[in-house]
Amino acid sequence: MNHEKGWTQQFHYGALRNNNSLMLNRTGPDTGFDSIGDEPVARSMSLFLDHLAAREKLTKTIIYNLNPKDNELVASMTGNFQDGSIPGKIQFGSGWWFLDQKHGIENQLNSLSNMGLLSRFAGMVTDSRSFLSYPRHEYFRRILCNLIGEDVEKGELPGDLEVLGKMVQDISYYNARNYFNF
Repeated sequence: MNHEKGWTQQFHYGALRNNNSLMLNRTGPDTGFDSIGDEPVARSMSLFLDHLAAREKLTKTIIYNLNPKDNELVASMTGNFQDGSIPGKIQFGSGWWFLDQKHGIENQLNSLSNMGLLSRFAGMVTDSRSFLSYPRHEYFRRILCNLIGEDVEKGELPGDLEVLGKMVQDISYYNARNYFNF
């Protein structure tokens, strides 16, 4: 159905929910007693995405992991299912939940940059309807610019402000606008 409608599907995985049964009984589900899960995911993710791709039903997809050990796994998996129909069709989503902080965002960006194509990244997107979630976009942009600036200082990227500025603009706005057809 997602493919038929042209929708983007987003998958968030890796949470171990409601760990403290005493507090679960007192306060209810999803009240802060969650942690990072450690389940194997590569095989099932590959089989799921391949099942859709083989039937030509794989739509635009963003995958968010919660365990930092899975960064390279997701970054490499997204490359397996790019089919040329949509630039960056399968995306490695930005740092989420426990990884939505400086270190987690930097690690996600570095994994994507090492194994994928950072310039096609849809950036920090949100499914939240909360106004208070929007400052994280500014935080993300600052971290992105700092990482790129550090790479320029180390001589790992050219100091071409026009090219790098366009890439930052694309990651911060235009890639998402184009990806979601806004």
